[in-house]
Amino acid sequence: MNLSKLKQAEEAFLQRYPGGFDNPEIMSIRRKKHNVDKMIAFAQESFVKRNFKLPDQIVQNMVKIVSRSSVISVFEKTRFREFADALFPEEKKLLSRGLEELLQRNEQLGFETTLELLKPRKLAKWPLMTICQTYFHPRQDVLVKPTTVKGIIQYFELKDLQYKPTPSWDFYDAYRAILHEMKSKVDESLSPTNAAFSWFLLLSFHGNLF
Repeated sequence: MNLSKLKQAEEAFLQRYPGGFDNPEIMSIRRKKHNVDKMIAFAQESFVKRNFKLPDQIVQNMVKIVSRSSVISVFEKTRFREFADALFPEEKKLLSRGLEELLQRNEQLGFETTLELLKPRKLAKWPLMTICQTYFHPRQDVLVKPTTVKGIIQYFELKDLQYKPTPSWDFYDAYRAILHEMKSKVDESLSPTNAAFSWFLLLSFHGNLF
């Protein structure tokens, strides 16, 4: 990790937006553009343990998360909705079980169960694989957007990470760990959520995103 670049990015961001993501300008943009708080609340209400007794409802709420998210492409939203509509009852149970494992129990098992369901439909895309946990565990889990992640790896010289377009648990776990390490090196106001921290990192090498 290039710590010097990270500290420079921190200084520049806090100079422009005092208070970090508590800055009123940033808070207004996040509410209008990304509905972050509403998405987090919806995910945490939708995916409580008792709801996993109702796989159809879980799958419907997964579709709603994907459809409402500002970070998922229109193409992926459409494809995922069509995928969910075409699932057989047993497949819905398996998708629901995979998400339950991912959010509540064995993360790796849940990740790989979901991956195996999406792969045959050519829907094994990083954003779809990571969006639900990003909203459910906003300070623990991370969203993997290919362009953003590749830029972060290159700019901050994360030499131990090698991005691949096909999702894998090993990469996800390693990327999440390094993001948490990077968070520990900067002011807490830059990471109210891991998604916010990723936007900060993206801003550091892409200029004004807002």
